[in-house]
This record gives sequence, structure tokens and C-alpha cells, in this order.
Amino acid sequence: MAKQPRILAGQTAAITGAARGIGRATAQAFIRQGMRVAIGDVDLATAQATAAELGAGTVALPVDVTERESFAKFLDDAEAQLGPIDVLVNNAGIMQVGRFIDEDDLTARRMVDINIHGVILGTKLALERMIPRNRGHIVNISSQAGKFGAPGGATYSATKHAVVGLTEAVRGELRLMDAQIDVCYVMPFVVNTELGSGLGEARGLSTLQPSDVADAIVDALQNGIVDVWVPKSAKRTSTLGQLLPRRLSEGMARAMKADRVLAGANNDVRKDYELRAARSEPGLEAGSEQPRIEQGTES
Repeated sequence: MAKQPRILAGQTAAITGAARGIGRATAQAFIRQGMRVAIGDVDLATAQATAAELGAGTVALPVDVTERESFAKFLDDAEAQLGPIDVLVNNAGIMQVGRFIDEDDLTARRMVDINIHGVILGTKLALERMIPRNRGHIVNISSQAGKFGAPGGATYSATKHAVVGLTEAVRGELRLMDAQIDVCYVMPFVVNTELGSGLGEARGLSTLQPSDVADAIVDALQNGIVDVWVPKSAKRTSTLGQLLPRRLSEGMARAMKADRVLAGANNDVRKDYELRAARSEPGLEAGSEQPRIEQGTES
């Protein structure tokens, strides 16, 4: 007999980086499930506007995911207003693209601080609350770049690989502790958000909408899915690539133009996002704009 999907109504969720994009869409999907939602963002004004638009008692709170005090206060305030947190979605992240050899050190450090340390910190702080209750679910947003490695986004890919490894390891530790807490990671293809603006296209894969990722997160919460591929068909492609010899799997990626998705980014289209991402963590000064990757002949 098939397991019944878990009921999410009445649960409390906190989502980082939720003023816009995937975070906002996830908040909206949670509200449809009858959940209480706290959205956190370094851009409080936009978060407040988003919360007002979403309604349903959604609260907006400031959070800098790179600072323990800020992250802890976000979770404390969310619990004070909405009740104990059942779900944390570590969604906050940035992606600045360009050739690895041209990337300045501050740009790399910013991505590592937000995309890795932010997830590590959020996971630790959530577990401090969830382990005594012996319940909860942590959702870490990774990327398909976290499985394949994407030319034009080497450091970004590294941060998303780290999210996958972190999640798998923490899940194993929780199992050894016999803790009834779920941890999963979400790996979308390119999503129609500011972060995904101006990127190249891969044959056979369409740009996702934020709601596609949000629906996949709801499905993961309801059915206990650990590795969440969006779209689901990407998992078959990944499995096939692992079975093939490297020469053939890399040839398949070139044929699909998967190696051009980040490397073929349109810097003019991405300029506004890249500038905002460069200022997204108050503790760091903005790095320099990344040089355009010159394209060779297409395979």
C-alpha cells in the first residue's frame, strides 16, 4: 500500500532569500498547503512587500545568512510570531558567472559565504531547535551545477556541490542518532528568476518557473524525497551520464550545449542582477564586474 503524503497544514516554515524568486514562490506554495510562513531576506523592504502581497499572516524578517546572530534572531523571531519551526528552507544564494581565471577573490568569498556558510549555519541553528523536538525538515537549495559542474560558474558549482555533500552527510549523522528529522536538497535547472537571467539554453531542457521548484519542494516535504531533481527527467540524464565513459558523457553534454548554459551568459542582460549580488552581503565590499567569456566555435 502506497504511503500517504504527509499533511503540511498547520506547520510553520522559515525561508531565507524569500523576498523574490524561488523563495517567494515556495512561500506561496506553502501558504496554499495551509502552512504559516516567515520569509527572511537581507532586503527587508522587498520582503515586507512580498509578505503583504502573500497575506495569510506571512511575516517578513531581516536575515543575513552569513552572520550567526542575525540568522538565530530570524529563527527566534519567526518562532515567537508563528510557533516552533517545522521546516527551514535554506534558499538564500547568489550566482556570479564568468571565467574562473578572471574571478576576483571577493566574488569567490561572497559566494562561499552565502551559498555554503549560510546553509551550514542555517542547518546547525535549525537542528538546535528540531533535535530536542525530534521532528522537522530542512530543505537545502542546490543546483544541477552541484552535480555536473558548469563551465563559466566554477565557484558557484563548487558551492552547490558542497550543499549536496553537506546534506548527505548530515542526513547520515541524523540517521545514526535515530533522529526523526528529514534533510533534502533541491537541484533545479535554470529558473526564470533574476539569478537565472541571461543564461544560455541546453537542448531538451526548458527554463523552469519558480513555481515548478516550489511544487517540487512541497512534493519532497509530503513524500520524504531526499534528492529533488527539477525537472524529474534530469535525474535520468544524470544516471545515464554516470554510466557512460567520460568521453561519451562529455560529448553528450556538448551536444546538448549543457556546457554553454553559464559560459554563454549574456552579461548585458545579467548586469543588474550581478550588481545586486555583489552588494548582497553587507560585510563585504563589491567585487569587480566579471569579464565576458569569449565564445569559441560551437560543437
